[in-house]
Amino acid sequence: MKKKSSIFLTVLLLFSLVLSACSSDETNGEKEETDAGKSKDGKTYIAIISKGFQHQFWQAVKQGAEKAAEEFNVEITFEGPESESQVDKQMEMLRAALDKKPDALGFAALDSQAAVPLLQEASDKKIPIIAFDSGVESDLPLATAATDSRAAAALAADKMAELIGGKGEVAVVAHDQVSQTGIERRDGFVEQMEEKYPDIKIVDIQYGGGDHLKSTDAAKAIMQAYPDLKGIFGTNEGSAIGVVNAVSETKNKELVIIGFDSGKQQIDAIKNGLMAGAITQNPVGIGYETVKAAVDAINGKEVQKNIDTGFFFYDKNNIDNEEIKAVIYE
Repeated sequence: MKKKSSIFLTVLLLFSLVLSACSSDETNGEKEETDAGKSKDGKTYIAIISKGFQHQFWQAVKQGAEKAAEEFNVEITFEGPESESQVDKQMEMLRAALDKKPDALGFAALDSQAAVPLLQEASDKKIPIIAFDSGVESDLPLATAATDSRAAAALAADKMAELIGGKGEVAVVAHDQVSQTGIERRDGFVEQMEEKYPDIKIVDIQYGGGDHLKSTDAAKAIMQAYPDLKGIFGTNEGSAIGVVNAVSETKNKELVIIGFDSGKQQIDAIKNGLMAGAITQNPVGIGYETVKAAVDAINGKEVQKNIDTGFFFYDKNNIDNEEIKAVIYE
């Protein structure tokens, strides 16, 4: 009898231990879910996935995001693929960011459609999404902090037309044809030329993926195919530097170059007369407004759907003005 009682007590003890372990696992699971999105020191966590990381433009966006993170006492991570043609790599980064269960997400899409399923997943998990620089073909983002790329490119067309005397052949070296910025800057320039300048013909549009070397090759091919070409518009930092390199290597210094964004190479090219001028965004402002909007969304505040962060045209005549110095970067 004692033996049976001993066996019974042993089984009962083991059963109690199993129940205790299960209860502990459930509690830990609940804690992990409760703490999801919080950094180790308990701060609100915002994951930011950029279109790139190598260009100075993205470093300036990162600087603005870090400034806002410090001001609003939140933690951020800021990352992007090495090249702005690496859509698959960006999707991997987005997947990894969502797995960390952030409190909010900042996202600049390389492909305006590819990210929609993952962004839908974030939305289903009640993670506020703030798009920046380049939006997506979806209403999922609560806000987009960006330059009005179409209007900025139209200004670039006006400046090009003025500098070539209102007539002649021009071309475009664009960074891509799948992101919103790539599409809008290309179309903004083309449409402005077609509508306002009937004596200017756009003879070619090439895509360099925002890569200096690919954009250089694209610009050289255009110049060889169209010997009477008067100007080329480069739609981002990498595209513009590619055009500058092509002109330097071919010694075709009569060609008018209008760029987009900033960076030391563009600034130097403008100062030495190789580039006529460029459109600068406000990258620090883009980063700052992205984090600010994310914090507001986390706190249940209403955020503006389209946050216009502004743009300016700069050339050797105004590059040292205080207003321009505040928005260009090296």
